[in-house]
Amino acid sequence: MAATPQNPASAPRRKVSRHRGEGQWAMGHFTPLNGNEQFKKDDDGLNVRTRIETIYSKRGFDSIDPNDLRGRMRWWGLYTQRKPGIDGGKTAILEPEELDDKYFMLRVRIDGGRLTTQQLRVIGEISQEFARGSADVTDRQNIQLHWIRIEDVPEIWQRLEAVGLSTTEACGDTPRVVIGSPVAGIAEDEIIDGSWAIDEINKRYIGSKEFSNLPRKFKSAISGSPLLDVVHEINDIAFVGVEHPEHGPGFDLWVGGGLSTNPKIGVRLGAWVPLAEVPDVWAGVIGIFRDYGYRRLRTRARLKFLVADWGAEKFRQVLEDEYLERKLVDGPAPAEPVSRWRDHVGVHRQQDGNFYVGFAPRVGRVDGATLAKIADLAEAHGSGRVRTTVEQKMIVLDVAEDQVESLVEALEALDLTARPSSFRRGTMACTGIEYCKLAIVETKQRGSTLIDELERRLPEFDEPLTININGCPNACARIQVADIGLKGQLVLNDAGEQVEGFQVHLGGALGLEAGFGRKVRGLKVTSEELPDYVERVLRRFQAERADGERFAAWAARASEEALS
Repeated sequence: MAATPQNPASAPRRKVSRHRGEGQWAMGHFTPLNGNEQFKKDDDGLNVRTRIETIYSKRGFDSIDPNDLRGRMRWWGLYTQRKPGIDGGKTAILEPEELDDKYFMLRVRIDGGRLTTQQLRVIGEISQEFARGSADVTDRQNIQLHWIRIEDVPEIWQRLEAVGLSTTEACGDTPRVVIGSPVAGIAEDEIIDGSWAIDEINKRYIGSKEFSNLPRKFKSAISGSPLLDVVHEINDIAFVGVEHPEHGPGFDLWVGGGLSTNPKIGVRLGAWVPLAEVPDVWAGVIGIFRDYGYRRLRTRARLKFLVADWGAEKFRQVLEDEYLERKLVDGPAPAEPVSRWRDHVGVHRQQDGNFYVGFAPRVGRVDGATLAKIADLAEAHGSGRVRTTVEQKMIVLDVAEDQVESLVEALEALDLTARPSSFRRGTMACTGIEYCKLAIVETKQRGSTLIDELERRLPEFDEPLTININGCPNACARIQVADIGLKGQLVLNDAGEQVEGFQVHLGGALGLEAGFGRKVRGLKVTSEELPDYVERVLRRFQAERADGERFAAWAARASEEALS
């Protein structure tokens, strides 16, 4: 603090401005400190639906207000997609209007990954009729469509909502999809079924203006599976199934996880939450984020920064004292996952004696016709329910034992294998430069080609391994927590030319010894050289690993030469 002048009257007069802090509402700082906060204050994002239905869909793309186009429309699952033909070197140079195509990505919100075959078929039909057949299963259990015209959006909403689906708050500074165990209420080894809590959160809060203006997005996860199958460590809030020694099954509460350019593993609050209290506790945590979250800088507006500054003890105290007005019960940490694969791929027995069959599309890329065929196959084998997973996979539920092999073979004919190689099973990719305005490199086709090459070159490799491919630094494909994480950027090839490539992260993990991958100084690879590089590293791993050693553990101790 500056010293008080001895003679205030003679001191030069300075302009005094009120300190605006981090833009925290709870501290009285309501003045918008950036353009995003301004357009949210001007009009709630949820209100844009009326303008889409009554104005924009009738007058066309050019009639859309810029703050709706690149802001509020996200509250209804709509992002402008990248104009074709713009290379990655221009991503950070061009203005938004130069990157925008006159088409949209539309994200269908699928809480808990739960779909009926009727719902899946409707998504497939919408894809074929309005989205040029495009469809991607995301790593947050949603399905994304591309090439959507604003003129068609009201009709698409009508069709989705007729079967109980929605795009409400699928994007934007909102509570995004609540991910959940895709085998909730079904798996034999389940600790507790969290489906009711997901439904209750949706019923009470999604689409409500109580939480429709957050500092940034808010990611939630609820799972009672011992597989720890919802990447709880990297969500803003996660409820993880545990058995309390006195109170029985419930959930361990985690907060403040997230990746992007400042990755942080979530922290336990040491609190045990019974199923009936999950929605209230969820509302308390998101209330803290709304009121105390940092709104000054977008780069510091995620909950993880507040949790890092406060610490778990203060966060729990504020939650209990100001939002719940009661103390939470202390509880145990979750046990280590029972398997290194957490994707539910393969054939597994259900509680009721039927089976579920998990299968692997290529890096989440499907199409509308395939989605409709999956719905047909499921029904032909006695099932009316399918699921999506956080690993870009899908599951057919409720298959009788005598129908399992037939379904597996029928899926195989669609290139949707329930018996994938480690490479097919463990590789995922974000949207990439094909559609994303933030991307620098292509990802989906690169991932598919890499799978084929590795299966050909290393046919006997059967270790659990994750290869995550991202088109930019924002980590939508979770590169920091993959065995091999690939962050898209432009690199120089041997001829000194700037080409698409990746910075390499090695040895990240979730579940067992969760942590971020190692970056070896200067370790970059061109897209063209990627199969050669991954093959080389995996052969060194096979040659040098100790008995039973995981790739992540080997990568942490290996020499830089072995990793290059």
